[in-house]
Amino acid sequence: MNKVIEGCYAEPVPTDDLDRNDGKVWYLPHHGVYHPLKPEKIRVVFDCSARNLGVSLNNELLQGPNLADNLLGVLMRFRQDKIAVLGDIESMFYQVKVPTNNRDCLRFYWWKNGNIDENPTEYKMTVHLFVATSSPSCCNYALQYTAEKFKDEFDTKMTDTVTKNMYVDDCLSSVDEEEKAVSLIKDVTKLCSKGGFNLTKWMTIKLFWNLYLKRIVVRSHMDGV
Repeated sequence: MNKVIEGCYAEPVPTDDLDRNDGKVWYLPHHGVYHPLKPEKIRVVFDCSARNLGVSLNNELLQGPNLADNLLGVLMRFRQDKIAVLGDIESMFYQVKVPTNNRDCLRFYWWKNGNIDENPTEYKMTVHLFVATSSPSCCNYALQYTAEKFKDEFDTKMTDTVTKNMYVDDCLSSVDEEEKAVSLIKDVTKLCSKGGFNLTKWMTIKLFWNLYLKRIVVRSHMDGV
């Protein structure tokens, strides 16, 4: 939780707004979750589906259009060339700000410095939450808008990577030469940074997709599929 607050993903509710009562305030319960493969790392999860008087925050949010790339298309393009390139946007949803007048719908309680002997403080999130109904559409739009806004500064391959080879926060692309892989990593990282997105955890794998696919075709033909 300290990382959420210190990263400016959340801010204290101003004293003058504590008594706001115009129907545009919502409080989110939250809890910690451990990944079975990362027992030393805890993740804060805000429950946007929690109900009060039969209503949850997610009930009141519009889902928006599905702007995520088709997964099948992403995977097919990922297999086009022999050098696979993979990357990940760090905390993607936390990089997209929520308009100021909507943040009071993302309030929560927490103790300053984690001291539970003191009274809890009211905070409000400044960014989109992973579990909110509206977040995927908003955050995908922000990423695609970044590619469109700065497309004249980069090669078409780089903007296409962002608009056609991203599945939410995962980048899956492929090239036919090692030099192109290096160039793609550098330029796509730079392009995404223009919108505040940090592409990280880059990996490259040299695989022989064409040979693999030919084996699948031959085997399918032999099996009469």
